[in-house]
Amino acid sequence: MSPINKGVVILALFLTLTMVVNGFSSRFFVEKSSVTVLNSWSMGAKHDAAIADFGLPNYGGFMIGSVVYAGQGCDSFNKTLKHKSPYPTILLIDRGVCSFALKIWNGQKSGVASVLIADNIVEPLITMDSPEETQGEDPDFIDKIKIPSALILRSFGDSLKKALNRGEEVILKIDWSESIPNPDERVEYELWSNTNDECGVHCNEQMTFIKNFKGTAQILEKGGYTLFTPHYIAWFCPKELRLSRQCKTQCINQGRYCAPDPEKNFEDGYNGKDVVYENLRQLCVHKVAKEKNSSWVWWDYVTDFNIRCSMKEKKYSKECADNVVKSLGLSLEKVKKCIGDPDADVENEVLKAEEAFQLGQENRGVITIFPTLIINNAQYRGKLERIAVLKAICSGFKERTEPSICLNADMETNECLEANGGCWQDKISNVTACKDTYRGRVCECPVVNGVQYKGNGYISCKPYGPSRCSINNGSCWSETRKDLTFSACSNSETSGCRCPLGFQGDGLKCEDIDECKEQSACQCNGCKCKNNWGGYECKCSNNSLYMKEQDTCIERRSGSRSRWLFTVVVLIAIAGISLASYMFYKYHIQSYMDSEIVSIMSQYIPLESQNINEDSKANNNSGRL
Repeated sequence: MSPINKGVVILALFLTLTMVVNGFSSRFFVEKSSVTVLNSWSMGAKHDAAIADFGLPNYGGFMIGSVVYAGQGCDSFNKTLKHKSPYPTILLIDRGVCSFALKIWNGQKSGVASVLIADNIVEPLITMDSPEETQGEDPDFIDKIKIPSALILRSFGDSLKKALNRGEEVILKIDWSESIPNPDERVEYELWSNTNDECGVHCNEQMTFIKNFKGTAQILEKGGYTLFTPHYIAWFCPKELRLSRQCKTQCINQGRYCAPDPEKNFEDGYNGKDVVYENLRQLCVHKVAKEKNSSWVWWDYVTDFNIRCSMKEKKYSKECADNVVKSLGLSLEKVKKCIGDPDADVENEVLKAEEAFQLGQENRGVITIFPTLIINNAQYRGKLERIAVLKAICSGFKERTEPSICLNADMETNECLEANGGCWQDKISNVTACKDTYRGRVCECPVVNGVQYKGNGYISCKPYGPSRCSINNGSCWSETRKDLTFSACSNSETSGCRCPLGFQGDGLKCEDIDECKEQSACQCNGCKCKNNWGGYECKCSNNSLYMKEQDTCIERRSGSRSRWLFTVVVLIAIAGISLASYMFYKYHIQSYMDSEIVSIMSQYIPLESQNINEDSKANNNSGRL
């Protein structure tokens, strides 16, 4: 067959799909972000912008920047396009002359944060796709585009350029927070791909993404956070060509489901028929795995098949695929039953459903870009890259309902690394209110070692609670001089800073009060005031003593030492007399007590002396007789 005839058949396959797609053009959706002018009401508040199909859109987040206009932007700027504005730079470039991607690549090299392309004709918004062929100093520049970009209407672009020509600064907010819908607590997403691994850059990008995203996808699926469905793009032959040799080699089921020849050579290598058959097999693998409640096994099959059964290594075969199915513990019989007979002149229910999905649903567009990721019925725009896609999926959850995988370190935007993200920061204690999330940085006062900071997060955060003084002295003033420390933070208070006694200020800065001047300390006659750090000292003249409580001086005289000595002697004498009196008193009391005791006892117990007296009296009486 001549090359012309080959080209006619291949063209017929693509035209058939194109005709069907055009028939459903009303279902083609342009995925959008919003652009809001923050400092000018004359241009309107909010405008739509069509997200480019390359670069990395900031799904779930937003960006605020100052606009710089740069004309066509087809040539490298060879300089940094930034100005004195504290905001990041958003570059405005006109459409035309060269490809969208080249303009945005030149903008990225100039250091801007984002690029807006202003349409040069009056038309509805379209999606900026990457060119089939690239030209320039770096043919792989499309894969290196990391900044977000979008197309805006001509009218909006003209308004921006007029304002800039008048010397005005235009501040824009580009917002992707509503680009992915979040209707419920589960995200549903689809990947439209192809098993052909020799289709060039697109196939390589698709397979690299699947390998890198496999682990993340399986975590989301196993946790019940997402529902993933694979889809495969298919073509079909027109009825008048179905019996041709070309359609038979590129299609199954009698020309109903086709794929372009991988090598674009009907005489050599694999055919489109082989690709369609493997596409169908992978759909059935997912279906059988889902019946076992292990739908995530699809990711293992696809990655294993690409490694073990590569088309480039001439191992792309049914036998190799069957071995992969069995190695994953799936039922080969069920997979084959799902595939059916590829040579039968009947419709295949699985592939028929794929055609219906491909032509679009009620609330989502037709599939025209390959590969395509659809998240909650919105087509993902941007590079198929693990972190970027995960960020888009996470933005499909309602805020604060996203799973923990959305909040890990890989998802951080790193906005806090530059100027602390514009948030409050205490550089002394290295405490910051800036926190990176997949939605962008947030400025929230932190909790440090159990101490809660309170404030707006942007210009102020102050520690609150009884332990606040343990963290950088509660952000209050503190100073030490000669081992003497004063602080404006008190643990008895839950907030605020107050200069201690002897100091004045707002608590964030305290200065010593010169009590000798400002408070007229030491008011007594003959007093001299000396100011100290944090206090003062009063001294009396003429060798007098200062009594602080009474703020008075007691006079000292020359004979004071003799008087003190005399006083000491008198006191000693008094002490001696008192001691002697006490001893005499004690002796007298003891004698008195002894006599009393004897008197009492004599009344009950006869004493020897009493007996003697009684005997003496008896003898005297007897003599008288």
